Amino acid sequence: MAKQPHLLVEEGDVADLALVPGDPGRVERIADHCDDAETVAENREYTVVNATYEGRELTICSTGIGSPSAAIAVEELATVGVETFVRVGTTGALQRGIEIGDMVVATGAAKNEGTTRRYEAVEYPAVPDHEVLAALVESAERRQASVHVGPIATDDAFYAETEEHVSDWEDAGLLCVEMEAAAIFTLARRKGLRAGAICTVDGNLVEGTQKGETDAEELPEKAKDNVGRAIRITLDAVEGL
Repeated sequence: MAKQPHLLVEEGDVADLALVPGDPGRVERIADHCDDAETVAENREYTVVNATYEGRELTICSTGIGSPSAAIAVEELATVGVETFVRVGTTGALQRGIEIGDMVVATGAAKNEGTTRRYEAVEYPAVPDHEVLAALVESAERRQASVHVGPIATDDAFYAETEEHVSDWEDAGLLCVEMEAAAIFTLARRKGLRAGAICTVDGNLVEGTQKGETDAEELPEKAKDNVGRAIRITLDAVEGL
């Protein structure tokens, strides 16, 4: 089998479980918590690293921003042997009372993006695997994190999320909005594979706190190093998967 054209990996290069953050810089942050980290490939928005955590072999692969690039990552990783995908990301809250630093574990993702429509009808659900979902929730609770469990939105257009969109999502009871989970869930389900997602809140669109607007010195204690906390929760969760 030839190398995959975007990730530049082939069969035997990766583990059966992959953590898939959006940010390539987060790959290194995750690897810092692991042992035996080794860079496998770097190309465009994709950085692929193999490592072990508590003896569990895993691959860490960035997806870049949005569902199109996330779908490419899932397609190519699945082709070379990945069977379980766990998104480790950040998100904007859509419900009052969800605070910066809280964790959200998705039970499903609204398909407010265009990628999955090329695979199937919009009516088909974008949902995670139950075992992965349960492992993430249990790990968050063990670490006494503030965790919210429920449906989220996946959206394509960061700068077109108007007040009307946000109000509609809030009224629908969606917990937060991000840009990759629906594609990851959909492709994994269609391929008979497992997927899940945990995101840490970095702003609240309903309360008017946007990503990057809060001074780090003013953040509540639980919001400091919230990405690091999400990484540790995820690694503990996947140890037994």
